[in-house]
Amino acid sequence: MATPAQGPAEGPCSTAPEGPEVHPVDQKLHPSRLVPAALQHIAAMYAGVVTPPLIIGQAVRLDTAGQTRLIAASLLIAGVATLLQTLGVKGLVGNRLPFVNAASSAGIAPMLAIAETNATDDQLPAIYGAVMVAGVFCLAVGPFFGKLLRFFPPLVTGVVITLIGVTLMPVPVAWAQGGDKAAADFGSMKHLALAAFTLVVILLIQRFGRGFLRQVALLLGLLIGTLAAIPFGMADFGALGSAPVAALPTPFAFGAPEFQPAAIISLCLVTLVLMTESSAGMLAIGEICGRETDGRTITRGLRTDGIATLLGPVFGGFPTSAFAQNVGVVSLTKVRSRYVVAAAGGALLVLGAFPVLGAVVSTVPMPVLGGAGIVLFGSIAVSGIRTLSEAGLDDSSNIILVAVSLGAGIIPLAAPTFYVDFPAWAQTVLGSGISAGALVAVALNLFFHHLGTRGGASAPALKSS
Repeated sequence: MATPAQGPAEGPCSTAPEGPEVHPVDQKLHPSRLVPAALQHIAAMYAGVVTPPLIIGQAVRLDTAGQTRLIAASLLIAGVATLLQTLGVKGLVGNRLPFVNAASSAGIAPMLAIAETNATDDQLPAIYGAVMVAGVFCLAVGPFFGKLLRFFPPLVTGVVITLIGVTLMPVPVAWAQGGDKAAADFGSMKHLALAAFTLVVILLIQRFGRGFLRQVALLLGLLIGTLAAIPFGMADFGALGSAPVAALPTPFAFGAPEFQPAAIISLCLVTLVLMTESSAGMLAIGEICGRETDGRTITRGLRTDGIATLLGPVFGGFPTSAFAQNVGVVSLTKVRSRYVVAAAGGALLVLGAFPVLGAVVSTVPMPVLGGAGIVLFGSIAVSGIRTLSEAGLDDSSNIILVAVSLGAGIIPLAAPTFYVDFPAWAQTVLGSGISAGALVAVALNLFFHHLGTRGGASAPALKSS
């Protein structure tokens, strides 16, 4: 049950409640305050939303038109999921909190592993088939997930989040060198200089910028880096002329989904981690907003994740989960109205309906993306390290758990051919550092903290509906 507001919400963008029973989460702000607050959320999440389609599109060698469709689909699904989460259907779907949902970077590494073990024409169909089953899995497990949270303490989630950032780092490094390893100028100084310039711009904005400028440092870095590339002929805007101004994604534009057991297992494992991350985000946002977040709220929120993940592949979307950076925006601005985030979701929906906007993103030079990507993926790893710092690493068994799990997750990165003689299904599951690390972390957590113990040192289970 909602806790009634005790007075006006604090912060520069807040407004007085309409009545004593209106909780700050349910306040409808004046457009003059709602729009700037919504723009902050869009700025915080935009780079993260377009990252999965950019990486996957590059990996499966889509042309500019295909890349544009992927980006548009990602924006569209993010908008729908965020609207469903913030407005929802009371008692059924949506946590009705200022909570952003979009394609998660956690699914990138296992999807890349799926792509590598399939022929060109089967890459996206195999990925989308696995994503759809992962959505069904999320819907099935969601109502009971509160009871499973004890198997995913900060030790486990911290390892996985750290591995997400670490295992994805080769992607921006390759971008910084030009993106195309077959190109004659791959790794040339002009590419490296442009990537370094973009990185320096982002660092300078972070150091000397204030407020909103610091929040949009990545976007400004991408913009300034692209402008700097124009005089040197390193920016190609030809795609803008061929991209349709307005169009809705075509269902199954990349082929009918294929359902491969190994690919499905890999993404279901990642889905468990995403559900843990979403649950933690809902608990955090509930605390920030002063609204109780119980098991039923989490179940409705996870149901939204499952629906978006199940239906997303129909139009070209990927696994959907919470965006932690937007929880930080709520904490920073003190603007707790869910209608602000709903407005941001509506804006994403509009952006997804105009593919030409996605084409703008696809014209950003690879080295520019590389410079920004180092910051983006590095910050993911830092989030994992922060989680691990709160996980009791003064205990020797916890140190061993983290050490072995990280080691297992880094094997595919350090030795890409390590599993070459394994069966195809094992290559798909273990070839993703995230999946391998998650499996080992869960197994060792069971071994050290649950097997033969009474209750273990685990988090209490949430109530489920």
